[in-house]
Amino acid sequence: MISGLFSRPTLPVSSQAPHEPISKERRVQPRFTTQFRSTFSGQSEEGQGHTLDISAGGCKIKSDMKVKLGATFECRLHIPGFDWPLRIDEAKVQWIEGDTFGLAFTCIPSGEVSKLQTMLAELDHEE
Repeated sequence: MISGLFSRPTLPVSSQAPHEPISKERRVQPRFTTQFRSTFSGQSEEGQGHTLDISAGGCKIKSDMKVKLGATFECRLHIPGFDWPLRIDEAKVQWIEGDTFGLAFTCIPSGEVSKLQTMLAELDHEE
C-alpha cells in the first residue's frame, strides 16, 4: 500500500502520438488547500512556514527562508487536531516561485503515512 501511494502512472510509448503536447503537470494525487504551520530542517538550515496545500505526494509551503531546487529537508507539519506533528523524514524541493516552494515527500515512516492518509481523508470529506 505504501509503495503505491507515491508511484506515478506511465503511459505506454505507443499510446502517445508524436504531435500531442506533454503536460508539465506531474501531480497524480488530489491536493487540498490548507493553512497550518510547518517546520523544516536541512543540512545546516532550519526554517518555518505555512503549508498552503497538501497531497499524498507532497505539499506547497510559503516561507521567508530561501531554499534551493533539489534541496532535501526533514519536515514537521503541525496539523490541527493531531497530538504530534506529522513527520516527513525527507522531502525534496521540486520548484520555487517567490516565497513559496513545492516539496515532494520522498521518505515517510509507515506510521506517519497512515496519519497523512487520515488527514487527507478528513480534508476530502470537508470539500
